[in-house]
Amino acid sequence: MHSSLQIHLLKQHLMYEVYFEHFNKKVPLTEAEQSLIKSRLAVKKIRKKQYLLQEGDICKTVAFVEKGLLRSYTVDENGGEHIMQFAVEGWFISDLYSFLTGEPATYNIEAVEDAELVMINKSAYDELLTKCAKYEKFSRILITGAYIALQKRINSLMSFTLEERYETFMKQYPEIAQRVPQHMIASYIGLTPETLSRVRKRIATNK
Repeated sequence: MHSSLQIHLLKQHLMYEVYFEHFNKKVPLTEAEQSLIKSRLAVKKIRKKQYLLQEGDICKTVAFVEKGLLRSYTVDENGGEHIMQFAVEGWFISDLYSFLTGEPATYNIEAVEDAELVMINKSAYDELLTKCAKYEKFSRILITGAYIALQKRINSLMSFTLEERYETFMKQYPEIAQRVPQHMIASYIGLTPETLSRVRKRIATNK
């Protein structure tokens, strides 16, 4: 076998290994179950600022981030961006509403860094839900987790002070805070970059 092909296959194997390491922590699989799921997966690399999904398209995949960082966001009528989610290594990202219903996506999903992804498309996803009870359980865990995270997010935007929003983000996601620019943090917590700058100054002054 050609050495470059061997290297490529080894890298693919390692990517799936990270995916299944994450999967097995939540729902332990037999080798047969793992082989079945693996046969329905694909790997994909995207470059920084490349889109995985654009608003208005149908979301046909769920992506597991093996390496890199992505964001999902909407754009308002004035051109302002509102970041809904970041996804780093070990996280999943998709427009779940579009993926599950077949309706046009409301989010853009873009790579903030070069990224390596493990992907599953809708037909493979639906097939595994019926063929593999543990995949159905894993999927339910992910969707439940996404709903809980969304509810916490909405609660923080509605009831936290500006300082609390920023400090909560920094405490919950210190790694992301080191890897994204301040204007993206501002967008995620519902502030303008200028307001975030004032909030950070107030926090620094009060310490």
